[in-house]
Amino acid sequence: MSIKRQEKLDQVLNQLLKSYREHSEIELIGSVELPAKDSIIRLVDDILVVLYPGLIRQESFDHLNLPYLAGQKLVSILERLELYTEQVLCWKYSQEGDNCHDNQQFGEQIEQITFSFLEYLPSLRETLALDVEAILRGDPAAVSKREIVLAYPGLIAVSVYRIANFLHKKNVPLIPRIMTEYIHSRTGIDIHPGAEIGRGLMIDHGTGVVIGETAVIGNDTRIYQGVTLGALSPLKSMADPELKRHPTIEENVIIYSGATILGNISIGAGSIIGGNVWLVHDVPPGSRVYLEDAPEKQEIRSGGGARN
Repeated sequence: MSIKRQEKLDQVLNQLLKSYREHSEIELIGSVELPAKDSIIRLVDDILVVLYPGLIRQESFDHLNLPYLAGQKLVSILERLELYTEQVLCWKYSQEGDNCHDNQQFGEQIEQITFSFLEYLPSLRETLALDVEAILRGDPAAVSKREIVLAYPGLIAVSVYRIANFLHKKNVPLIPRIMTEYIHSRTGIDIHPGAEIGRGLMIDHGTGVVIGETAVIGNDTRIYQGVTLGALSPLKSMADPELKRHPTIEENVIIYSGATILGNISIGAGSIIGGNVWLVHDVPPGSRVYLEDAPEKQEIRSGGGARN
């Protein structure tokens, strides 16, 4: 390497080292341990393999080897989830000025979280089976349940959300957001792990769907691409971090593509929200909300057989 090239490389290296010192909050250099993003991605992919064996990854499952392979994967998931949960909770405590190793109940807390997650997997499969059934009923292009698992981004996005939501409810930091943002980058569907979503959710096509942190979605809801369940203001109340900023969608609601529903409002059960509608107020049950001709002519009709 020429002297001139070496000098340029040294200059860049020195600038990088200076940047690491000045912006230490966006890197991890030193003794504080956190799981790397790709470790969480591999973990969530392995959890999906357990939930949908033989369909997520090219692996040979049969009734003879299934107990062995499933047990092996559960042990691997358990060990990694314990390690990553310990790391992120220690990081959280250090941010608050505490030392996790001074807490006598810390190990019990980690074990309770991780084993309760494994115990959650059978019931999670029951919920996911209802999500698959909802897609099969709601999409005339769907051929079979296996096709839905293999090909539908909405199902995978909801599956990862349901994994992340469990950990979010256990107050596990970082990991749930990494999981849902990973699947957001894969599918274009952005679901905050703090949202509350009932059974039988169908997200069709899905690209551009956004579901905010305090959104609530009832059972048997159908959402199409480009739908936003967002907040009127991006500001979060520091006085009340639990402030509800996103909509509540009651059961059996259909929201067509491009609809924007903002704020702490309620969309009543059995309603149909048409494409490209903008909503910032409550909608009574059984309503049809649509654009008749142009945006200034948005109309709401209430009651009487909202669903087709």
